[in-house]
Amino acid sequence: MNPQADAEPGLVASGIERVVAWAQQYSLFIYPFVTACCGMEYMSTASGHYDMDRFGAGLPRFSPRQADVLLVVGTISHKIAPVLRRVYDQMCEPKWVIAFGACTCTGGFYDSYATVQGIDTILPVDVYIPGCPPRPEAVLEGLMKLQTKIGRQRPVILR
Repeated sequence: MNPQADAEPGLVASGIERVVAWAQQYSLFIYPFVTACCGMEYMSTASGHYDMDRFGAGLPRFSPRQADVLLVVGTISHKIAPVLRRVYDQMCEPKWVIAFGACTCTGGFYDSYATVQGIDTILPVDVYIPGCPPRPEAVLEGLMKLQTKIGRQRPVILR
């Protein structure tokens, strides 16, 4: 009697998918797209005091082709919006987007013809972190929410 023949056909694949999902969840490669004052709070969150590295997101990437999380920080004007979209398009699948700060989430207090009223009008957003600027604890909570979301998704396995 062959135990592998009696096993369900998707049993091994589902185990591999769980391992890949776990790896994607705890090894986030962030590309920070920083344009305004929230960048100071991002640097505070990335410092040793708050230690983003314990969540697997400590080393930022400075090429979108090496990143899987786009962290959009600060005000996005209509002039820079095509650049942001190009950066997003250069990222490989799977990719996620975090909107960091009130200006990125909703346009903030800039109700102006020159400011994008939320980056979700340009690209899909997975996690919103509101605040002007958001506290480092809120950023870490947003990062944990993204990890939870990634763990629940079906992982992308290239074959």
